[in-house]
Amino acid sequence: MDRNQKEASVEELDGIFSNAGSVVMAHYTGMTVAEMTKLRAKLRELGGTFKVVRNRLAKIALQGKPGEGAADLFTGPVAIAYSEDFVAAPKVLVEFAKSNEKLVILGGFMDEEVFDSGGIDALSKLPSREELLATISARLTGQASQVAQRLMAPGQGLAGAIDVIREKAEA
Repeated sequence: MDRNQKEASVEELDGIFSNAGSVVMAHYTGMTVAEMTKLRAKLRELGGTFKVVRNRLAKIALQGKPGEGAADLFTGPVAIAYSEDFVAAPKVLVEFAKSNEKLVILGGFMDEEVFDSGGIDALSKLPSREELLATISARLTGQASQVAQRLMAPGQGLAGAIDVIREKAEA
């Protein structure tokens, strides 16, 4: 890797660390190409990416960033998984690591918060952005329909009373 390639790699990592919702670091020693491809495909489905990085370049790219405290995790053969959705990458990696002991989650970061492997496991159990939006939407829709029902109830009662009076008048 020549100097220009290294500079381009640092720039790319700088963009990843600045824009990603969360970044998870993991050791991948012993994983086959097929296993890596399967992991990448699962991440891609949720808008994430799995990338093998050079530790020194990753540490340089992290300098001055909110997640700078995670630089100590870059030791040995490290790959990063990242996504804009803060729970997508942790969910996929934790799920994949359960069935593949060769993938060892080291930790990660989200903005200024640096997590160990336990923190990443906890993060993976949170609902995704889409699930949160759906829950909020359902609650707002439910509340709006309740408000509408309560506003219409007096009018419906009045209409019922008028019908009773009309029926008595006709009889």
